[in-house]
Amino acid sequence: MSTAIINIGELTSWDAERPVRSDAALVIEDGIVAWVGDARDVPAADEVIDADGAAVIPGFVDSHTHLIFAGDRSAEFAARMAGEPYVAGGIRTTVAATRAAGQAELTRLATARLAELRAQGTTTVEIKSGYGLDVATEELLLQVASQLTDETTFLGAHVVPPELSASDYVELVTGEMLDRCAPYAKWVDVFCETGAFDADQARAVLSAGAAVGLIPRVHANQLGYGPGVQLACELGASAADHCTYLSDADVSALAETGVVAGLLPGVEFSTRHPYPDARRLLDAGVRISIATDCNPGTSYTSSMAFCVALAVREMGLTPSEALHAATVGGATSLRREDVGHLRVGARADLVILDAPSHVHLAYRPGVPLVRTVLVAGR
Repeated sequence: MSTAIINIGELTSWDAERPVRSDAALVIEDGIVAWVGDARDVPAADEVIDADGAAVIPGFVDSHTHLIFAGDRSAEFAARMAGEPYVAGGIRTTVAATRAAGQAELTRLATARLAELRAQGTTTVEIKSGYGLDVATEELLLQVASQLTDETTFLGAHVVPPELSASDYVELVTGEMLDRCAPYAKWVDVFCETGAFDADQARAVLSAGAAVGLIPRVHANQLGYGPGVQLACELGASAADHCTYLSDADVSALAETGVVAGLLPGVEFSTRHPYPDARRLLDAGVRISIATDCNPGTSYTSSMAFCVALAVREMGLTPSEALHAATVGGATSLRREDVGHLRVGARADLVILDAPSHVHLAYRPGVPLVRTVLVAGR
């Protein structure tokens, strides 16, 4: 079967020569983009979808989420809005609720959240564990995640549970927990931050994960200046996510190594920390991504469009740069070449907007602009 999408007012394909074109069309065959060009030249297809002048963009690639959890932390959010600072320990509240929930309930909650992301244009999503902090629950979280996405991340090293010392917990994470969780994971992550894990502990976790074939990612420099970004660059991590507090040396290391700086503006919206300076990063040659960090404590949003709008308003990006970070940037963070763009050969993941241009994602924040979502052409 082939499907032609015609009368596209503005197509963002991220093609090298014409990344954005007007009066366009696109043909899908067997779930893959088979042809892109001017509307007048569109070849015949078995099925036709009329975009009626709307904008078409690649599906969002959300490269950082914590979708699988139970419980509610709205009171914590209200306290922050009343002036209390955010500290990493709030994660333990979610851990207690998640441990108490069964597999069926966790699957139901995560599936509903994934549907929420999908309805807002996200077609590729990474999902972390991290709200179990014991062997059985971390394994369960990754089993659930692996039913929902190929991009699963072992985050046993989220924080230290109260029942163990830091050294004993690192030994558990790098031993039995890793052995049980690795079969369900592609990535290994660690929260390298004051109140969580220091550089030596984080290095031990990431190195152990890499030794069994998992690819490192790092929660880095969220709450203050620290070693996370440098560690990510030292170990060849795919991404250093957060990057809220960066020294000049951190920026240089990111640019030199190609580690993606994952920017999560929903966190700064929720915690009132300063927004990362994305303009500084791009001007230095750093590759960036934008993700939701959907989680119950510091960024309970499933809307990539909202994060795009924040990146434009608060982080110094143009609408085009922000969309690129939310699509190509996310794909780069996940080391994927088949998603995040609509060039010939890409998986046909796309969004038809109820708007004439991608600029409306930032121009009309909070407005439900997603008309149709296709994943692999369906």
